[in-house]
Amino acid sequence: MQLAAAQLAQHLQKGLRPLYTLHGDEPLLVQEAADAIRAAARVQGYTERTVHTVAGAHFDWSAVLAAGGSLSLFADKQIVEVRIPSGKPGKDGGAALQQIAEGAAGNDSTLTLVLLPKLDFQTKKTAWFAALEGNGVAIELPPVERGALPQWIAQRLSQQGQRVCSGEEGQRTLQFFADRVEGNLLAAYQEIQKLALLYPAGELRFEQVETAVLNVARYDVFKLSEAVLAGNAARVQRMLDGLQAEGEATVLVHYTLAEDIRSLKRVKDAMAAGRPLPMALREQRVWGVKEKLFERVLPRLAPTVLDNLLHSAHVVDGIVKGLKEPGWPTEGWQALHRLAMDLCLAVAPSPSGGGLRGPR
Repeated sequence: MQLAAAQLAQHLQKGLRPLYTLHGDEPLLVQEAADAIRAAARVQGYTERTVHTVAGAHFDWSAVLAAGGSLSLFADKQIVEVRIPSGKPGKDGGAALQQIAEGAAGNDSTLTLVLLPKLDFQTKKTAWFAALEGNGVAIELPPVERGALPQWIAQRLSQQGQRVCSGEEGQRTLQFFADRVEGNLLAAYQEIQKLALLYPAGELRFEQVETAVLNVARYDVFKLSEAVLAGNAARVQRMLDGLQAEGEATVLVHYTLAEDIRSLKRVKDAMAAGRPLPMALREQRVWGVKEKLFERVLPRLAPTVLDNLLHSAHVVDGIVKGLKEPGWPTEGWQALHRLAMDLCLAVAPSPSGGGLRGPR
C-alpha cells in the first residue's frame, strides 16, 4: 500500500507492518521517517538491527535473505534495514526483494526497512517495487518545494515553541530564512535548531533571525529553470550567483536555459500549426511544475520574442565556449545573467497586465 508521509505518525499509532519502503532524495525527510519507524519498532520489542548497504552489482544478497530468517540468542524481534543508494538493485537484487516482500506477511519476528532514492516512473513499474508496495507500506518523501519552504520553517519553529511575528514582518522573516537555506533542507533544520539554543520560546524578531541564520543555500540548475519561467528576477539573480560560487559549469547552465527557450519555441510552433496546448506539451515531454509554467506563459508569449531569445541563446552558447560577440559581455557568467534576465523579463507579466515584455 502507498502511504503519504504526513500519515505516517497516525499509521504507526495503529500498529506496525512487517515491511516498509521509503523512497526520496531528501535525506532529512527519509531519515526522520526511518527514525519514526525504528522508534515504534523498539517500543514493540524489536531490539536488534542489522544494516545492509547495496554497493554495486556484485552485492551478496544471500546475507540479506539469511538475516530475515535468523535471530540472535538475545532477541526475538529484529529490524533488517536494506539501503540501495543507486535505486537499482540489479537482477539478483530484484529477485531477492521480491522474495523478501512475499515472505514479509508471515514473518512476525522481522521488520524489513528498504531505503531508496527518488525513483523514476519506470522503476516504480518494476516487479520488485510492485512486490514491496503490494506486500508492505511504501512512502514517497518528495522534497519541500521553494514555495512551501516558509510554511515548513514556521511549522518546525512551532515544534520547538518558537514563532515569527504576525503580519508582513513575519512573512518577511520567513522569506529571508527560506532564501538563506533554499535547496539545503538538512542545513535548514540545523539552523532552526540553532535558534532554539540561542533564543527562548516565544516570538522571534527579524533581526534575531537575520543575525543567527547562516547562508547555507544550495542551488540546483534545474530549479533555476523554474525560477526563470516563473519570472522571479530576484530569485534568479540569487541562484545564478550561488551556482557560480559553487563552481557549476557554465555550459550546463546555458544548456538548461537554452533548452527551455527551444521547448517554448517548439510548443508555440505546434500551437500555431493547430495543436491544442495540452497535446503540444505532451509531445515535447513537458511535465509537472514546468507544464504549469508553460501553460501560464505560452498563450501570451509572442513568436518574435521567442525568435529573439533563441538567437540570444545561440550567441551565449558561443560566449561560454570562448567566442566574442559585439554588444554582449565577454565573460560567460555575465552573458548567462543577461540571457536569464531576458527570458525572465519576457515571461513576467507587465505591470499593466497587458502582455509579456521582450528581451532587451
